[in-house]
Amino acid sequence: MELILKKKLNFLSNKVTVIIGLSGGVDSSVAAYLLKQQGYEVIGVTMAIWDGQYESTTKHACYGSGEEDEIREARGLAEKLGIPYHVFNCSAEYKQTVLNYFKSEYLSGRTPNPCIQCNQLIKFGMLPLMAEKSGIAFDYFATGHYARIGFDTNTKRFLLKKAKDINKDQTYFIYRLSQEQLSKVMFPVGEFTKPEIKDLARKVGITMEDKEESQDFYGGDYKKLLEVEENPGNIVDSRGKVLGRHKGIWNYTIGQRKGLGIAYPEPLYVLGFNKAENMVIVGIREETYSSSLIVTDLNWISVPVLDGKRECTVKIRSAQKEREASIEPLETGEVKVTFFQPNDSITPGQSAVFYEEDLVLGGGIIKS
Repeated sequence: MELILKKKLNFLSNKVTVIIGLSGGVDSSVAAYLLKQQGYEVIGVTMAIWDGQYESTTKHACYGSGEEDEIREARGLAEKLGIPYHVFNCSAEYKQTVLNYFKSEYLSGRTPNPCIQCNQLIKFGMLPLMAEKSGIAFDYFATGHYARIGFDTNTKRFLLKKAKDINKDQTYFIYRLSQEQLSKVMFPVGEFTKPEIKDLARKVGITMEDKEESQDFYGGDYKKLLEVEENPGNIVDSRGKVLGRHKGIWNYTIGQRKGLGIAYPEPLYVLGFNKAENMVIVGIREETYSSSLIVTDLNWISVPVLDGKRECTVKIRSAQKEREASIEPLETGEVKVTFFQPNDSITPGQSAVFYEEDLVLGGGIIKS
């Protein structure tokens, strides 16, 4: 909230226009309300990404058949707030940028995070660009993400900071935002806890308090997005002993325990893949742990580049707690992460995000 108030004070003599991504949910709805209460000129925008190509059985997913209902709810919220509202069709860009990436990564034996890809290139990239090209003049782009923006006067860099509500913090999903994007972004709910936002929503009557939140990337069977035929192969242990059969390595992800269909004295977990020989490699819990990983395709936020070894905390999955580690640059331009305690189920294709207390240093894609 402090950042928003500072921006408001900086533009007292001029009306500042903010476009806000509306999903019809409580967070973006309250974010729009807060911005209007603070005197901003607010315009609601929504990206339409569902083209109906793939069957969707679950609503309240980012990509699925419930999109029409969410757009209708967002439009109703905009009318209630008395703000203009626009919908931009980003389905072609979404398919090219997110769905094709999702398919390519899985078929390569990696486990992607499509939400991170979408945030960087579609939600914070294509959506504001389409709004600008349509003739909408605006100063900032806002969303209902739980995160905060700061600015370091010494380094002259925009900062991405954790939300006040650590349990709802979403910085892991938006760590790939560039300095240019961060300079034009506002997160109005970042200074509030989720209960505070829900309480405010109920008091002002702008959305239903018990509205189900979007949790999934796709409202259907992920395997349908891959559009591939079965490709049977062996499930082997770490020594190469055949324990069972699979119908395609894309049906598995590192760390997976359920659905292996193998009788064994101890629970088995997916350790990795041998794509060349079409094998899924499994092992017991102790074999899932590793002390280091290599991160590539890096994006730095609070620092322009990692110029030496430093200690920080690292998160390698959205639902996992941060782990203490050291990070050091490699001559390849990649980063080696060494955990102080072994970490489990390190998954190529997923993101590793580096933190120093509440600041996001940066992050990248796990290579190995």
